[in-house]
Amino acid sequence: MSQNPQRDSRLEKLAQLEELNINAYPHIFKPSAKAGDLQEKYKNLQPEETTTDVVKVAGRVYAYRNSGMFMDMQDQTGKIQIFSYKNDLDELNQKILKSISVGDIVGVEGIISKTKAGELTVRTKAITMLSKNLLPPPEKFHGLVDHEVKYRQRYLDMISNKETRDTLMTRFLMIQEIRNFLINLGFIEVETPILQTTKTGAAARPFITHHNTLDMDMFLRIAPELYLKRLIIGGYEKIFEIGKMFRNEGIDLTHNPEFTMMELYEQYADYNDMMKLLEDLIGHLCLKFNGTYEVQVGENLINFKPPFRRATMFELIKEYLGRDISLDSTVQDVRKIADELEVFVEEGKNWGQIIEAIFELVEPKLIQPIHVIDYPKDISPLTKEHRLHPRLVERFETRINGKEVSNAYTELTDPRDQRERMEDQVRQSKAGNDEAEDLDEDFITALEYGMPPTGGMGIGIDRLIMFLTNNQNIRDIIAFPTLKPEKKKEEK
Repeated sequence: MSQNPQRDSRLEKLAQLEELNINAYPHIFKPSAKAGDLQEKYKNLQPEETTTDVVKVAGRVYAYRNSGMFMDMQDQTGKIQIFSYKNDLDELNQKILKSISVGDIVGVEGIISKTKAGELTVRTKAITMLSKNLLPPPEKFHGLVDHEVKYRQRYLDMISNKETRDTLMTRFLMIQEIRNFLINLGFIEVETPILQTTKTGAAARPFITHHNTLDMDMFLRIAPELYLKRLIIGGYEKIFEIGKMFRNEGIDLTHNPEFTMMELYEQYADYNDMMKLLEDLIGHLCLKFNGTYEVQVGENLINFKPPFRRATMFELIKEYLGRDISLDSTVQDVRKIADELEVFVEEGKNWGQIIEAIFELVEPKLIQPIHVIDYPKDISPLTKEHRLHPRLVERFETRINGKEVSNAYTELTDPRDQRERMEDQVRQSKAGNDEAEDLDEDFITALEYGMPPTGGMGIGIDRLIMFLTNNQNIRDIIAFPTLKPEKKKEEK
């Protein structure tokens, strides 16, 4: 006997359909209307009113009552009730009706009406089985809560939870709107390689793979930055790319090793232009999808109305930690402050790295949107030196709810300076820093042909969407998050 009687029951119904020479998995079905559109079109139809309008709808059966006389069917746009009165159906359609189980995908042709209770209904004339479901949906069909199943079998989560479908739909539409926003500003969407020969563009550990024909190791990109800059050098003035990045690092509530990032570059712009562009983009998304600049993010009400606050790392360290770090301080000076604050910093770290470690104490306190500006030069190898202080660079990271969502620069365009910074990264790598970047000789050569003044920015799309949709776990806004392999059940 099978250990899954519900599957057995569905297989029996499938066999009954096949005995009737009915293909339970047909090639095509053409609905004439969507459930959500019908709900809107007939919202003023009165209870017990019947039209002469014939429609064809298709979707998954979510409820099956009174031997199929009433069914709830749902498509991407919404739900609609199906009423199947046996006197309206011929013998074949009555048999098809009896073969339906919750979870099946069916097509229905019928007349639009409203029940006495005011429920919009399709009164069935004909039923088509479109996909016979063999595995029963979760018992709590309207609320899958098992997190192991929720993320590992995401299709069940989407079938079961409208909230999940709505969240992911919002994600897809937000990414589409980001594209539209930038294209309307004259940006061109471009593509750059995912397989790269150098580890550059960000401080991160890469995934390494091997190309058999060329017999060489390659990296899954950690950032598209240097290829996008090559396009800027080649003459493209305003460009962006939205795509997957890969960083061989930890997994937590705000990190997934495969994530979506957008990078954009604009000739004749600087980091001030990037701040305004980001504020305008986020503000636009807030109004488009939430109707307000104020968005609830967990326990915090975040106000995304531009402009955002701007403050340096040094100002924020003084404000939140009460420590004044001078731009003329030494490595020993900042290490002493780190020790006083009980911030562990490994030996050999430079001035900027120690300040960055201290600043980690401030980050969780930055709830409202803020541009943290003017970073130490020695932790920013791709950024132009600050025009007012040589120890800093023109860089900002935007923080929301204690987390980074963007990183932007006035881009470094001097090939001599760029070489020195990349050579320093190589020295750091040899000293054991596995997040240090490689020296990309071809990129240096490209810079020597001349790169105009440029502003550039990267935005973590997953994290931004988390905040704009009030989700606390990055897995909830990624359709298929990275998971550990499922443990095999021990054989009895």
